[in-house]
Amino acid sequence: MANEQRGTIFEEQAEVLAHVTHPGDQFVMRVKAPKTAVKAKPGQFVHLRVSDERALRRPISIMLTDPERGTVDLLYKAIGEGTHLLSERKVGDLVPMLGPIGEPFDISDLSKRYVLIGGGVGIPPMIFAADNLHGRDGDCVVFAGSEVEFPFALKPSATLLPGVNGNAILAVRSLEERDIPSRLASNAGLYGCYEGHVPNLARDYLAALTQEERDRCVLLSCGPHPMLHAVARVGREFDLPTYLSLEEHMACGIGGCAGCVVKTVEDGEEKYRRVCVDGPVFEAGLLPEFA
Repeated sequence: MANEQRGTIFEEQAEVLAHVTHPGDQFVMRVKAPKTAVKAKPGQFVHLRVSDERALRRPISIMLTDPERGTVDLLYKAIGEGTHLLSERKVGDLVPMLGPIGEPFDISDLSKRYVLIGGGVGIPPMIFAADNLHGRDGDCVVFAGSEVEFPFALKPSATLLPGVNGNAILAVRSLEERDIPSRLASNAGLYGCYEGHVPNLARDYLAALTQEERDRCVLLSCGPHPMLHAVARVGREFDLPTYLSLEEHMACGIGGCAGCVVKTVEDGEEKYRRVCVDGPVFEAGLLPEFA
């Protein structure tokens, strides 16, 4: 577990290099954080101090890193006082940051096809995982869901995906340009998107695969709990390995306060694990809530 390691979390004064506002109170922030950029893995997060007046930090998932330039990209939504204060940070500001934190997704087996399912601010870890897999010639497909306009440049996909109807034509441009297949889902009537919840889109895709193709698949997901419940059901339906990244409120973010515990069942024994350092990624079968 990450909490048994030492020297894996850095405190950096992250300089804001860019901060872009998107519809639906969504923000994409790029910061200069060289140590985190080198060490971060898909599924990990950073803990930001949003202002000098607020001692408690806010956990934000890592969306992309550039180790050579020392940059980290973050996507978040301003939904509370803390993230609204974060949204006021300007280019050139320094943001105290701890990272990278948590157990990442295991995407080491390149014989697998990773089906990446993200919803809302749970999309960034999927982008990060896809980028990492692409750099290692891995096989993946990205399904992203949102009820507000997506905070990414989009374009019609040139890749046909099994089980995906003709109305779902839009893909994330940065992925499409690297031949990483993706599709979008929404209940908000957004053009070019699958009409419905993103786990249903992923299910349609999986159902259309041959058994041999489906047996190679591993489900990775991050998003709100109702979405994760649906992803876990899809995993059980097709008997696929399923890993969920949990979104929880956190205080210290480094395992000291045990304020973000979740119950697991491991080898028949109930345990309580800290989402921040024992997670945020857990195998769905270990979580009674998602069984």
